Amino acid sequence: MGNNTLLFSNGIHQNILLEDFGRGQMVQANVHLIVDNKKSIILDPGGHKVFKHVLTEIGAISGIGNIEYIFLSHQDPDIVSAINGWLMTLPKTKALISNLWIRFLPHIGIDSLFVNKLIGIDDKGAKIKLTENCELYILPAHFLHSPGNFQIYDPISKILYSGDLGASLGQDYIYVDNFENHTQYMIGFHKRYMSSKIAIQKWINMAKQLDIDLIAPQHGAFIKGKENIEKFYAWLENLELDIDNMHYEIPQDFLNV
Repeated sequence: MGNNTLLFSNGIHQNILLEDFGRGQMVQANVHLIVDNKKSIILDPGGHKVFKHVLTEIGAISGIGNIEYIFLSHQDPDIVSAINGWLMTLPKTKALISNLWIRFLPHIGIDSLFVNKLIGIDDKGAKIKLTENCELYILPAHFLHSPGNFQIYDPISKILYSGDLGASLGQDYIYVDNFENHTQYMIGFHKRYMSSKIAIQKWINMAKQLDIDLIAPQHGAFIKGKENIEKFYAWLENLELDIDNMHYEIPQDFLNV
């Protein structure tokens, strides 16, 4: 295994953060793998430039023939743009994504032969079985930031894979130690990309019903421990969003090209 981080293991069940293969101008993105009794699901596998590296790494960990699902939390290119390569390489694997985005994915080049491997998720979410002993929750998180947006909760590891909610940019650590200091790396992203205070509050009400030990966003550091998670909820509740102060005016200045 490469420079990966083991987030949880009980001998049968593993949660693995894969090495960050993004380089250059690409936004940093976390790719996660959940393995239970050798069967696996990939979460938000990334774009074309990281595809072969992620595929090779997962093959070394669990074997590519054991990948049951690819979960796509929403439609952004850092998540979905290599999906045709995944579905072409893995003939038995199915991709899970919001019903809103099923007809958009062919625009990024999904061959007609693989369209039937796209499984749409209704707005209310669902549960899936990775194995007989491993059920995962697909949780609604719409408008945080995408209108068709989902998260994965793993009750065995008590990890919530939160997509863009909780994302941070620019820090140099994996786990949040000082939450108050960490907010400087989250605030710009959340103010700009989160689109509804109502959605945030509904999400908090849902999340508080779960037993969560770790929140693992798609970008940046992980929020670990009940105390920091409660601080995250409180921070979200008090966050002012750019959408509430956005101005729409006819522009007067020329673009500098």
